[in-house]
Amino acid sequence: MKPQIKSILAIIFGWLAGSIINMGLIQTGHSVFPIEGVDINDMEALASVMTTLGYEYFIFPFFAHAFGTLVGAFVAGLIAVKNKIKFSLVIGVLFLLGGIIMCCLLPGPIWFNVLDITIAFIPMAWLGGLMAIKFSRNK
Repeated sequence: MKPQIKSILAIIFGWLAGSIINMGLIQTGHSVFPIEGVDINDMEALASVMTTLGYEYFIFPFFAHAFGTLVGAFVAGLIAVKNKIKFSLVIGVLFLLGGIIMCCLLPGPIWFNVLDITIAFIPMAWLGGLMAIKFSRNK
């Protein structure tokens, strides 16, 4: 397979894998910590209560963002022929942009937004890229 095609597939499958993990953990979080009286599919209703929620409601979103990015970056790094870290960081940037958009749509507490934006995306993408390099060398 041509390296250019593998590069495109690295981004697509990395994004897809990370998104599946992200959404799965978000849905699990809503099951573990349901928000009483709020339809989680109604963005306006959810946005209106975000700043009133306790820290426990932000555990799953943080892990969803961090682990989703880590897995997506790892997958992208595994598929990429060269520059595994760069492809992993592309996944991190894509998820970071999504995280910033979500911070605007669902403004949570400042402490969560800062923690999420600074730790859950780029550092996890870098770690995923390192893991992909190590895994590729050990094959």
